[in-house]
Amino acid sequence: MPSARPTSRIPLNTLAAPFGLAGFAETWSYAAPVLGLPAVVPQVFWAVAAVAWVWLLGAHVLRGVRVEERLVDQLRHPAQGPIAALVPATAMLLGVDLARFWELGGQVLVLLAVTVAAGFAAWLLSTWFEGRLSLEAVHGGYLLPTVAAALVAAVATHEVGVGWSSWACFGVGVFFWGVMTGLLLIRLSFRPALPDPLVPTMAILVAPPAVATVSLFALTDDALTLPVQAIAGLGVLMLLVQLALLPRYVRLGFSLGFWSFVFPAAAVATAAIEWFRVLDLPVAWVPTTVLLVLLTLLVAVVGVRSLNLAARHLLGQAESVLHAADDEDAAPATS
Repeated sequence: MPSARPTSRIPLNTLAAPFGLAGFAETWSYAAPVLGLPAVVPQVFWAVAAVAWVWLLGAHVLRGVRVEERLVDQLRHPAQGPIAALVPATAMLLGVDLARFWELGGQVLVLLAVTVAAGFAAWLLSTWFEGRLSLEAVHGGYLLPTVAAALVAAVATHEVGVGWSSWACFGVGVFFWGVMTGLLLIRLSFRPALPDPLVPTMAILVAPPAVATVSLFALTDDALTLPVQAIAGLGVLMLLVQLALLPRYVRLGFSLGFWSFVFPAAAVATAAIEWFRVLDLPVAWVPTTVLLVLLTLLVAVVGVRSLNLAARHLLGQAESVLHAADDEDAAPATS
């Protein structure tokens, strides 16, 4: 009986799922004190994020030894390569949660993830410097290696007690935030529209101001500095842009790329909750509850539809194997 042999790697955009789940769990961690929730509630979501990260990382590694395409070729791919930065970025968030129970383990995981993220960003930039990258290849995922990973690292290193590297990470993130956002806006404005599978990556534009806000509050002990106020204004504008893009998003057929919406939405919710706390809003629990409900609905819808999509894919593969076996049995024997 013939065996099912995969012909290609698992798309790297599947890594957006654990990243989004980790961001979702982080939002619940920030909201729990506001709502008086027990710490075990967000830990449930952290556990789901950790399982998803380990499972998908393992799936990518196992698939990698069963196909002819080299992993380095996938990492060099102009559409998928930058998305691999989600592996260490997710590990940073998981390290912050681990440090709540095991400080040394959390520190090691965060520092290791930051090191991997920095090395990957440097290698990826060096491949871009070869001059073979076309402007049409640029999409929202290009903000992940140097912007998202660096800004998440700024928060993560501070949270686990290795703040000596936090400002350095923040500086890298802010510099490339300006560079890569400018490049992305030029591509989106002056080149053909993104293909549908990459359209959800435009949601990442709202994440840098949100994560930078959380970073600045952490690094400045909740000071209402001019930079954090300026970033808040930019964040509001980027959020309005996303609202204007909703009709285009709604017209898209569902795909696993929809996980690209989850982390940006979670980052915005977390930044808003931080603003409620810093401003000491008397009824902070009301908008916090609303944000959590909306975010949870988004994760539930994307999660359920992703499971349905995966189930249909597995069913299709099983039917293909059965049909292949039936065809082989029905073939006339040759002497």
